[in-house]
Amino acid sequence: MIVVTGAAGFIGSFLIKRLNQNNHTDIIAVDQFGHAAKEKNLIGTKISERVDREHFMSWLDKNYNRVRFIFHIGAKTDTAEFDTVLLNRMNTQYTKDIWLRCVQYNIPLVYASSAATYGLGENGYDDDESKIHLLKPLNPYGQSKQDLDMWAMQQKEKPRFWVGLKFFNVYGPNEYHKGRMASVIWHAFNQIGKTGKMKLFRSHNPQFKDGEQMRDFVYVKDVVDVCLFWMSHQKNSGIYNLGSGKARTFLDLVKSVFKAMNKKENIEFVDTPADIRDKYQYFTEANMQKLKSIGYSTPFHTLEEGTQDYVRNYLMTK
Repeated sequence: MIVVTGAAGFIGSFLIKRLNQNNHTDIIAVDQFGHAAKEKNLIGTKISERVDREHFMSWLDKNYNRVRFIFHIGAKTDTAEFDTVLLNRMNTQYTKDIWLRCVQYNIPLVYASSAATYGLGENGYDDDESKIHLLKPLNPYGQSKQDLDMWAMQQKEKPRFWVGLKFFNVYGPNEYHKGRMASVIWHAFNQIGKTGKMKLFRSHNPQFKDGEQMRDFVYVKDVVDVCLFWMSHQKNSGIYNLGSGKARTFLDLVKSVFKAMNKKENIEFVDTPADIRDKYQYFTEANMQKLKSIGYSTPFHTLEEGTQDYVRNYLMTK
């Protein structure tokens, strides 16, 4: 059986659907169930058992001999959360508890890290593990992931296979429940549908024109492809970036949404809120060479390809 934590969430639920498509139906879904909006993500999936997040460790202690792989995707992902005790418990310590059991029970592990660990990118976006200690996250969420990555690299005892994936700006189906934490594409689709226009943050950095702030946007289908690659590869353990490898502007993104919706472009700019201006990322781009160097060759969707698929085949059909 395969364990997926964060099973009702964005990436976790999409991963389960892809596992099902690949004839993996013996899935243990771990999450805090009962949220109506998230439950919709699991409609139609084939799952052997649901396990509450708070009971998973005791479940694993009893059933470890039946588990062949763990995808630990679940986390508290709110970048505006400042309760460090909560983030340490749900992100850092929870992952440590899973890690230690994977060591004890000889189970391969893939866990979700985050590009939020890179902060302003003053040390680049290179997943070279010798440089990870230099990273300076901008918020407690990013720090909780950084703390875990540092801890994992320092451990003498490691799972027989393990990977930490630094997710960049993931977008795509099954993020509908995330509200303000959903992707800009999701927000653009809804704002354009309601008002006919899209508002973007004005640049407060002279090196970037309005709307030309850049992010590495990666389609969830590509993220899941990489996850499935690790399940069959199971060597070259370590921490890896998971982005498209190509930074694109917010103008590119919004224009692609207008085009996918067959709407005329109408973009306005508003000031970036003062309280986040000094922590605003103007550029992120995953260095993907490390993943490619160990044999991953599946091409990633371009921003236009991903946006068109997401908007026309998912958002417009809901």
